[in-house]
Amino acid sequence: MSFAPDPLAASGIVVVDKPAGMTSHDVVARLRRFFGTRKVGHAGTLDPMATGVLVAGIERGTKLLAHLVAEDKVYATTIRLGQATSTDDAEGEIVSETDASHLSDEEILARIAELTGDISQVPSSVSAIKIGGRRAHELVRAGEEVDIPARPVTVYSFDVSAVRREATFIDVDARVHCSKGTYIRSLARDLGAALGVGGHLTALRREAVGAFTLDDATPLASLETNATLSLTLDEALARGWPVLDVTAEEYTALALGKWLEPRGLKGVHAAIGPDGRAVALVKEQGKRLSTVFVARPSTL
Repeated sequence: MSFAPDPLAASGIVVVDKPAGMTSHDVVARLRRFFGTRKVGHAGTLDPMATGVLVAGIERGTKLLAHLVAEDKVYATTIRLGQATSTDDAEGEIVSETDASHLSDEEILARIAELTGDISQVPSSVSAIKIGGRRAHELVRAGEEVDIPARPVTVYSFDVSAVRREATFIDVDARVHCSKGTYIRSLARDLGAALGVGGHLTALRREAVGAFTLDDATPLASLETNATLSLTLDEALARGWPVLDVTAEEYTALALGKWLEPRGLKGVHAAIGPDGRAVALVKEQGKRLSTVFVARPSTL
């Protein structure tokens, strides 16, 4: 017996270990060339100086990216206390220097505790946030004043692994688990400001986006010679969200965008059919179990 080819065989995600010195857009441009398709996007920008997990969608995998952007992130970072920069990271110009050598570990940890939990954060003025249809960093580079309102974010943990003292500076190595929309540069800036010495980010490596980690990541250079998906669309849904097994009849209904009876589920689940294929992401909304993303619409 022969089976029809899977129309989503080339769709899924690529977890890239982004190198320093490239924008996320640069990575997407490379992936378009490597995979021979224009249908490539990414789930969450990484600054050029940052490295680590950049989740890219290929073909129909691009439709999944909006749901991945909403996931928590984990970062390994180094914050330098005693210097503030124009961009809140090492790529900017130094705008102030203050001797930080008098600060005790206890003082630093106390201020870090204040930046943990539900906080209000003003994103960096050179972030990719859009103001009036333009990116904040574009406005800054054009010499325009940028006023970005504070926004609520959650820092689930802000764990310090080392406090290294070098002359008048202090470098703090930490691991941050945070909600979407959290800017680590802003944490560095605010920590330095709270301690009265200024601060900026000197290193940033993203270790995880939701369930996708560095263990899944492939160096960009390796993808040039072997352009393969990290996970198919089926695998990505099953890995990224709790699995809800559905019958063949329910699978067909979800593929048509129809809703099912509620099951008492909390949060988003991946609906998987008897054949092991993922049909949709679903979520209970009122008295309906509705689709929030259809991976395999009936039209495919």
